[in-house]
Order: sequence, then structure tokens, then C-alpha cells
Amino acid sequence: MTTNPEHAVRPRRSFIFSPGLRPDMFPKALASGTDIVCVELEDGIAPKDKAAARQAGLGLFAEPPEKYGTDDGVERIVRINCVRTDFGLADVQAVLATDTPPPALMLPKVMTPDEVVWLDDLLSERGHDTRLHIIIETNQGLEAAYDIAHASPRIDALFFGGVDMAAELRCKNAWEPLLYARSRVAHAAASVGIDAIDVPYLDLDDLDGMAQEASLARDLGFSGKGSIHPKQIPILNGVFTPDEAAVAHAKRILKAFADADTGLVVVDGKLIEKPVLREMSRIVSIAERVSMD
Repeated sequence: MTTNPEHAVRPRRSFIFSPGLRPDMFPKALASGTDIVCVELEDGIAPKDKAAARQAGLGLFAEPPEKYGTDDGVERIVRINCVRTDFGLADVQAVLATDTPPPALMLPKVMTPDEVVWLDDLLSERGHDTRLHIIIETNQGLEAAYDIAHASPRIDALFFGGVDMAAELRCKNAWEPLLYARSRVAHAAASVGIDAIDVPYLDLDDLDGMAQEASLARDLGFSGKGSIHPKQIPILNGVFTPDEAAVAHAKRILKAFADADTGLVVVDGKLIEKPVLREMSRIVSIAERVSMD
């Protein structure tokens, strides 16, 4: 496996899918203002179109980098099919066969750490630096979420697949029934210092409801949330961007610890201990990255 224990801090406030069958839509997705564009080879592609989508979607990364711009700050991912299926195995084989792999792969329906270790080993043997993003959306995956998060240093984020998770749990797809499952994903991601990304909000006419759910997810520890339409992206980016007060507070805490020679300090009348430093650094880093874009 790769040995990079440090996960890059970058904004992952929003993401949107771009269909693998429609490479012409990729530039529009990149220009939507989202932090992540995910080329879709899985649920959004009919079985009869999987091979064509695989060829077209992976073909995007064989293009000269300047064609789609790689300095725009947008993270590029390909969602392959479940690696326990024929389609998923074909996707993996295609990634291993190319000399121009995607920067990252999103793995759906992951149930065990072994799936991640297996793919990490194959990518390492091939010499690909491809990163991994893992969707937790099954009962078995939820039970193993902590171990899955620790399975590979390639993993940059856990995604909460709320729609499939609700079906697995036989519960309503709503905030309260899924709170336990979301909390497990947030806990697993935080345990290894990676991002947790929430499921898209499916009601395009309820932007207020989406903003409320995004705020709840943020307060639970999530770094961002998916979108199904570009009009959702500015709201999501706003919810998950640290505001000026939060950034200023984080900077005060970081400075207080830098100036002190103790394991705790008092900032704004509150006792602060060292474990918060990582989150304060993350807030400042994301704010700086956003201001650069």
C-alpha cells in the first residue's frame, strides 16, 4: 500500500456527478463552482451502456491536461461500479490498463476493508497514485466503517450514501432516522483525519430544506454535501465555508498555543485543549484555499 499518512486539506464542500456517457458535459460540470466533479459509471448508467461509459469516462483523463484545466481547484473523481461485480472488475481492469488514470476513484457499496486493501495493492503494483473515496451505504459497510476508513492511506473521504442506506435500514430517508448512520460515518472519517461528505438532497424545489440539512451535517462533522443540480452548489459552498468569525477564532487559538508552553489555553474566556488544534488548522487551511480560488 502507499505510505502517505498526511491527508491533504482541501475544500470538499460540494460535489456533482457528470455522466460518463456524456464527456461533452464534463467542462460544464467543472465550471459549475463545485469542489468535486465525479464522472459517473455506476448507478446513473444503464447496464447496456456500461462499456461505452467506461471508455468515454476514462477517456477524459487521456486528454491533454490543459484541455480541461487542472489548476482550477476542482477535484476530479470517477465513480466506478462495485468491485464485487463484473462491471466493477471491468472498471478496475480499465484503470489498471491505462497510463493516464483518474486522480481518484469513488468506490460504491463497500462492505469490508479487504475490498479497499485489494484495490490499493493493485494500484500500487501498477504504479498509479490514484486516490480513493469510499461510499458507506450498506449495513455491512456501516458496521465496518471505522476499519474501512483505516484500510488505506489513499482514502481522502468517506461519503454517506443515504438513499441506499435508508433502504438497507428499512427506514425513512430523513434526517432523524438516519442520524445514527450519519454519526457512524462522521466518527469513522474523523478517526483517521479524512473528510466526511453527505448525501445529496433530492428535492430541487426545497433549497431552504437543503440548506438546513447541510447545516445539520456540518455541525455533525461533515465537510460537504453532494448536489444533483448546479443551482444547489452556491448554497452548499456557503454552508460549508468557514465564516470570518470562525476563521478569526481559529487563528486566535492557533496563536495562543504557539505563544504558550502548555497543553491548554484560555481564548475568549473559554478553556481550550490541544486536541482542537487539528480542526482549527483545518478551518484556516480551507478558508485560505477558498480565498485563493
